[in-house]
Amino acid sequence: MTTTNMTPEQESTFYADPDNQVPQGPPVRRKAKLSEPVPVRFPEEILSEVRHRAAADDRSVSNWIRRAVEHELTRASADHRR
Repeated sequence: MTTTNMTPEQESTFYADPDNQVPQGPPVRRKAKLSEPVPVRFPEEILSEVRHRAAADDRSVSNWIRRAVEHELTRASADHRR
């Protein structure tokens, strides 16, 4: 196991070695179970930008969208309290 920050390419190389695929420590679970999937359609240019930003953040598209929605809900809640 390593605590060094790595690029996605370095991570890929590191974890390609079976010796580096042994789980360490207790399992990490999501805070809460997710609901059923919600189909959402985007114009192709927006979806392309979402894919680009998700890849830049090394996240899945679903995780990136979920995080963006959570950010907006937090921001809206803060604006509402003003």
